[in-house]
This record gives sequence, structure tokens and C-alpha cells, in this order.
Amino acid sequence: MKKFFILVFCAVVLFPASAHCEIENRCLLVAQLDDPSVLASRNGIAKIIATAKKCKLNTLFIQVYRGNHAWFESKTGDCNHYQECLKGVGSDPLALLTKQAHLQNIKVYAWLNLLSIGNNPQALILKKHGNNILTRNRGLKVTTKDYKIGDQYFLEPGDPTVRRELSQLVEELTTTHSDLDGILFDYIRYPDTKPDYGYTPSNIARFKTAHPGIKADKDSPAWQNWKREQVNGLLELLSEKARSVHPGIAIAATGCAPYTRAYYEAFQDWPSWANSNIVDFVLLMSYPATLPDFAKDVKDAKAKVKDIKKLCIALPAYKLKKSPEIFFQQLAEAKRSGAGGYAVFHYDSLIECPDLTKPLVGH
Repeated sequence: MKKFFILVFCAVVLFPASAHCEIENRCLLVAQLDDPSVLASRNGIAKIIATAKKCKLNTLFIQVYRGNHAWFESKTGDCNHYQECLKGVGSDPLALLTKQAHLQNIKVYAWLNLLSIGNNPQALILKKHGNNILTRNRGLKVTTKDYKIGDQYFLEPGDPTVRRELSQLVEELTTTHSDLDGILFDYIRYPDTKPDYGYTPSNIARFKTAHPGIKADKDSPAWQNWKREQVNGLLELLSEKARSVHPGIAIAATGCAPYTRAYYEAFQDWPSWANSNIVDFVLLMSYPATLPDFAKDVKDAKAKVKDIKKLCIALPAYKLKKSPEIFFQQLAEAKRSGAGGYAVFHYDSLIECPDLTKPLVGH
């Protein structure tokens, strides 16, 4: 711990307080991991804002869609959690948080986990449309459990039904929460565990129409590019929907790191998002627990984008609760990178380990 405080002292010299203002987006990801929800009470909402203010963070990513559960009024997602929070708060919890955050000059983005429906085989979207909207490999599928990938179920990004449902979700959110500063689209990708997915009836039929005579084989460049096009197309559709309902809203999306994982396993071409107007910035999710691997991911990302300011670097606080000195080193590396921002993942980690807040409070 002594080493940690020496590092903090050195940081005050190397990174004076005035330099903090140079980072445009200083963000905190607030996940829905607890029961009751972090949005279940006015005290809980006030604590989030107080933590961000104390740590000199100016942007909150509030998770309001996860596992096909919605923490806002929705017909697309199961909003039972929203109804519970509504009772506890007495008004819309996201709207209240946004209003209170704005009083402290803190921006609020709604964070949506889209193509993953988590470990939720009873998801409302599956009850409505069946298992054919779940992405799949070529193994035999008899029950819903056969579609499970690790500990999650994933929707097929190019499926017309999936696109229609998620577009409606974005419309519901932006229509009822016009005061939001932005949206963070998360899980816009294929699974990256043994990445031979995409073999839904709808996706195969559409691929054959677009590429007659070419097999949907995992080693086929045409098939690989097709899957990237489905991911890109979904993100473009949702970004356009959000901007059409809420002109001026900022759009961010998460990108996997390292880049080889994103491009070849998750079929996620996030540099093209950053290098175009599809999103305003990409949140680079680089979560190694060491400084060298983290620095390598950041360096690799910088080489892939035209404007480093269109990257926001996520910091794996959840992995570093016993190593706050490494968290500080990664924070310093993110600042040195010239990126447009950094984001602490996640809020609960700061609450559980106050030492993680020290380098944030000190800058």
C-alpha cells in the first residue's frame, strides 16, 4: 500500500490538477448487478452522483437494458425491474438521475446491452419470436439450452426481427428520455467463444441471396465479411433511429480489445465506426490486469483510428480491487494516450475498494 501512495504522490507532480481538464470524457460505468437495483431508491441515485462528483468524473453510463430486462418503460424488454424502481423512487429513476446529474454538470448516457440476453432463456423477446432469432453454430439444436454460448444467449445481429425489436427499444428510450446526453450501445457483436456462429435460417438465406454459389463456411472471407456487415448494419440502424428521434444525442459503442479478437472472433470492425459518423466515439474495452498488456491494447487501438479523440479507454477497476497501484498506472497510461476520455468499469468496484478512488480524487 505504501507503494500505491508513492505512485499517487508522483502523479500529482507528473499530472497536475490542471491537466485533468484536458480529458474531455471522464466516465463511470454503472452496472445493474445488484438486487435491489442501484436505481431502486433516491438515496442510491444520490450516491452514484456523489461518487462521480467526488472522483471528478463528468459522464455516467447507466445500464438500463440487460438480459432483455429494461429499467425504463418498454414493450420490447421486460420492465418488471423498472416497475420496482418506480415504486421505490416515486418517479422515473433514469429521468430523476439525469436531472440530478445535470445539476452537477455531469452527463448521462443510457447503456444498453443489446445482442446478449444474458443467461435468460425466459426472455420476453424469445417468448415472442422463438429460438430462431438466437445466433447458432452448426451443432444440433433441440432445446433453448442448446443455443447457450458460455453463460449467455446471443441474438443474431442481421435477423430482421431482432433489428426491428432493438430499433423499437431505442425508439422507446429516446422518446421518453429526451434529456439524455447519449446512448452507449454494448454487445454489438457476435460471440467470440469458438467464433463459428451465424447459422440461423434467416441469416443463411440472406447470405445465399447476396452471395450465390458461396458456402457459409467459417474460413470463407465472404462469410466472415458478411457477419461484419450484419454487425455494422445493426449499429448504423440503431444510431440512425436514436438520432432521428433525439437529434443531437451522442452515440457511443463498445469495441473489444485486442483488435484481432474484435475483427476475427467477434466480427466487430470498430475502427470503421470511429473513422466514420456512425458513432461519436468508441469505448475500448481493454481489460487486462497488467500494465504492459493494457498499454499494448491502447497502442494498437491508436494505430487503427484516424482520430484518437474518438476513443474512450475503459479501465478494469473490477479486476484491480486488490491492486490499486496497477489501476492508477493504467489510468495514467490512458491519459498519456491522448484519447478523448477514459471510463472506470465499474461503479461497484469504487464502492467496494475506496483505494481505487484515490488517483481519481487527486486529479
